Amino acid sequence: MSNLKDRVAIVTGSGQGIGRAVALELARRGAAIVTNDIAAGAANDTLELVREAGSDGLAVTADVTNAEQVNDMVKQVTDMFGKVDILVNNAGTTRDNLIVRMDESDFDLLLRVNLKSAWLCSKAVARPMMRKKYGRIVNMSSVSGIAGQMGQTNYSATKAGMIGMTKALAREVASRGITVNAVAPGFVHTALTEKMPQDILDQLIAAIPVGRWGTVEDIAYAVAFLVADEASYITGHVLSVDGGLVMG
Repeated sequence: MSNLKDRVAIVTGSGQGIGRAVALELARRGAAIVTNDIAAGAANDTLELVREAGSDGLAVTADVTNAEQVNDMVKQVTDMFGKVDILVNNAGTTRDNLIVRMDESDFDLLLRVNLKSAWLCSKAVARPMMRKKYGRIVNMSSVSGIAGQMGQTNYSATKAGMIGMTKALAREVASRGITVNAVAPGFVHTALTEKMPQDILDQLIAAIPVGRWGTVEDIAYAVAFLVADEASYITGHVLSVDGGLVMG
């Protein structure tokens, strides 16, 4: 794939996990990276790793559920770099429980963090991308948004919402040289999975046709492909990166 030299990428929620892996992969390919997290230390730590990977960028502490903070972040980026080429809407969280035990606040929280944040960030970068007639937006959905997952009515709803938003926005901006796609990770090994009981982990792995957990790098490679010039004819697509867990 072509490198991303002279591209500027915002990766939300890039203080850890998948977001950090995406930021580092895009940095290795030459993009300047805007690391974002609600925790300043996490965003700065990722920026240091970006620099070690041979690129540079900007660390922005911002709550991406807040429109004013999102707009300020995009302004900082355009003031510094003159443009935004790539947006990866990765910020997200979980509050799993059966619906009969789930608090309404846990549903509302996920709507804000997982779905509204992606809408706010996409809205904020749309105009600068349209002016340049170039842009790549990738939304981090989930196989839970495709197939559903027990105990995740809130999470599955928001991740399915991201897919619908991806397709609608792709139609809106395609004529301006902007592509909008989604990546749907399956079971990925993160700090969160390390806390799960081994018998549950064994059951989950048994359901994956390729027979292993995904890695954060697996997801990062998929994002890197979708933002590359070679993927310019792909838009409104949902790329499952799940080892065959959800097919069809």
